[in-house]
Amino acid sequence: MSGEHHKELGFFRKYVFSVDHKVIGIQYGITALCFLFFGFCLIMMIRWQLAYPGEPMPLIGGLLERLMGAKWAEEFMPGGRMTPDFYNALGAMHGTIMIFLGVVPLLVGAFGNYVMPLQIGAPDMAFPKINMASYWCFAAGGVIMLSSFLVPGGAANSGWTSYPPLSAIAQPPAAGWPILFSGQTLWLVGMVALITSSLLGSVNFIVTIIQLRVKGLTMFRLPFFVWAQFVTSFLLLLAFPPLEAAGVLQLMDRVAGTSFFLPEGLVVSGQVAMVQGREIAGGGNPLLWQHLFWFLAHPEVYVLILPAMGIVAEIIANNTRKPLWGYRALVYSTVFLGFMSFIVWAHHMFMTGMGTSISAFFATTTMIISIPSVIILTALIISLYNGAIRFTTPMLFALAFLPMFAIGGLTGLPLGLPVSDIPLHDTYYVIGHFHYVVAPGTILAIFGGIYYWFPKITGRKMNDTLGRLHFVFTFICMNVVFMPMFFQGLAGVSRRLFDQTQYSWGAAVQGWTITSSWGAWMLGVAQIFFFINFFWSIWGGKKVSNNPWEATTIEWSAPSPPPHGNFATEPVVYRGPYEYSVPGMSKDFFPQTAVTEA
Repeated sequence: MSGEHHKELGFFRKYVFSVDHKVIGIQYGITALCFLFFGFCLIMMIRWQLAYPGEPMPLIGGLLERLMGAKWAEEFMPGGRMTPDFYNALGAMHGTIMIFLGVVPLLVGAFGNYVMPLQIGAPDMAFPKINMASYWCFAAGGVIMLSSFLVPGGAANSGWTSYPPLSAIAQPPAAGWPILFSGQTLWLVGMVALITSSLLGSVNFIVTIIQLRVKGLTMFRLPFFVWAQFVTSFLLLLAFPPLEAAGVLQLMDRVAGTSFFLPEGLVVSGQVAMVQGREIAGGGNPLLWQHLFWFLAHPEVYVLILPAMGIVAEIIANNTRKPLWGYRALVYSTVFLGFMSFIVWAHHMFMTGMGTSISAFFATTTMIISIPSVIILTALIISLYNGAIRFTTPMLFALAFLPMFAIGGLTGLPLGLPVSDIPLHDTYYVIGHFHYVVAPGTILAIFGGIYYWFPKITGRKMNDTLGRLHFVFTFICMNVVFMPMFFQGLAGVSRRLFDQTQYSWGAAVQGWTITSSWGAWMLGVAQIFFFINFFWSIWGGKKVSNNPWEATTIEWSAPSPPPHGNFATEPVVYRGPYEYSVPGMSKDFFPQTAVTEA
């Protein structure tokens, strides 16, 4: 606890190689926001190529040549024009960065690390050094991946799903360069590091939630955010090992002459396929990678969405001034959602020629998994009924999350049925569906969480006017970016096309492509409000009390910002997490740690 004496640590031990969950949470948050910004910059470059194919990129093309050198520019951006290989690399790295380096580390590494121990009254995580190792594995994995832009041949360009056999034979290292120095190989090494980070973190989260809850905090007195992190940790722990194994196996295919994913008789451009100058042994199965990848990647969707739902639930309960409707239903639905996420992965693989019986099984489980999602969304919407709603900045983002996630979920149902998925597969419809879950959905929840817990982290509040401007323009621009993708997909426009105007169906909807691109650029401009607000508020924001939102959960009973050990004395819990507007009380909130009304 904060009252205990502890040795004063030096700068590096306190802020760089820290074992304090709060510092590690901030490290995760700042690092992931930087990666998120970089990934967003990549997509803005992609949107230029799609909107104005073959035209020199203004400003950025010349800037990249000065930064990276003439040789690099000649290979990837000659005359400021993007090459097809560079376009593919930007697409692959954008998807990887936004999911594995941006959104997941923010939701789990940042929010989970900082908020979860506070919400259960713990002084720290169960294994602080493992927590530190988790962050540094994440940071190292990110640096390794981004360094691939600097090696000959550029970054990985086999798609963010890295399907073999292409990914196993693409981008051999340049002459004279070490065998590991190729974009796709560095992608695999970085991915192994990122998965290791998630495994270390998930074990820590599970043990912390089970073992370090304070007296009186039973499982059904946990805030819904903690339940979301708890289930998410099990998803990471159980789903990531198959992908880590797959990553190591594909790495061996690239550097050690194995053929785990390479079939016999593989011919490329009329010649027998070679890896490292040797003919491949063959005998592998490319579909094995798809099974191992999607066995992780579908639970990964819920690794993205469950913590976001947890954030939104906290904000809604606080700003409606009433308990969450159906708290136990929310918990049971979350647990069931986590279980079901492991038996739906092959709906991503209807195009692989699976039989009708097995495809019917995965279609059925996909429809079933939509039920708990609908229950959670419905409970959050019903929680708004008869609430004394406060339209704070966090609440605006939380309210916007609800219809955006609904659009993402509803548009995903046709992709879970073979009869509709086959014509829609690998079209812009899929991109629109997934991004409505991740961008207008999950990222809105992330922004809401930042505005909501910023006073706890810094002791200051972010500017409300700048926050509202940020919300309005972000919400509008996100829909301008992603809604046209449904129309493009239904028109038959394939994803990953370098220039869709060369096809009649692509040229017919080029207007939607240009609209979407301008929406992306305006979305980037809208984030200026957030950057100014965020950094200015750290030092110049209005100072607030320990509980500025008049919330009930345990973290708001700690000082802002929390000291070493988090709490002056160990808290004790007497009631559930959302005791708002209790009849007969003079105030509309009754904290979990209060013995009687203050």
